[in-house]
Amino acid sequence: MKYFTLLFCLVQVAAVSQPEMSAAEKLFSQGQYQQAQTEFEKIVAQQPENLKALERLGDIHCLFKDWESGMKYYKRLKKIQPSEATYHYKYGGALGMYAKECNKFKALGLIGEIRKSFENAIALNPKHLEARWALIELYLQLPGVVGGSESKAQRYASELERLSAVDGYLAKGRIAEYFDRFITAEKYYKRAVEVGRSKICYQKLADLYKNKMNQPEKARATWAEFSNKNKS
Repeated sequence: MKYFTLLFCLVQVAAVSQPEMSAAEKLFSQGQYQQAQTEFEKIVAQQPENLKALERLGDIHCLFKDWESGMKYYKRLKKIQPSEATYHYKYGGALGMYAKECNKFKALGLIGEIRKSFENAIALNPKHLEARWALIELYLQLPGVVGGSESKAQRYASELERLSAVDGYLAKGRIAEYFDRFITAEKYYKRAVEVGRSKICYQKLADLYKNKMNQPEKARATWAEFSNKNKS
């Protein structure tokens, strides 16, 4: 009898929370983040291990650049479901942004955990593109004495290329641009345009022409090509 009573209560909680989740998700999708936060907090108060509500609260805090609070939610998610790659990735991202804003000595102590979070995401999901992008940026922006490495960034760019050609070309273009090898960056961005044809591909190439190569006419031509290919 106790088993059936417990089961009935659980069904009731699920039935009550579903409309609340839908309403909170709608607010989130509409960009009404403060209202959504209030609703998700109510849900978590009733269901402390509601994964989606916890994730949304982490997302909202990060949207408000409250990285420390976002980290806490993602850390809870990792503890509840340690096999989910997304939680490790988001935790690493929030931790990385927090490190950028805290003092240098504290930030240095966080580098290992940031890197490990992204590596865990890849280990759990070998096709995780975003974690590889994050590691590329990490290895590019870190000084060599604390782990920065172009060769490691290139390694993850090559992994991206095997998983997604357009991501690989964009990543290799990004690395070349970071080191002021603009002709090489142009080559990779052009390949990304040929394969992806997306706005971000054209934007990377146009921005390179305008901001790094002082060729505004090529930037305009790039955007004109994008507009012509996307006319209805």
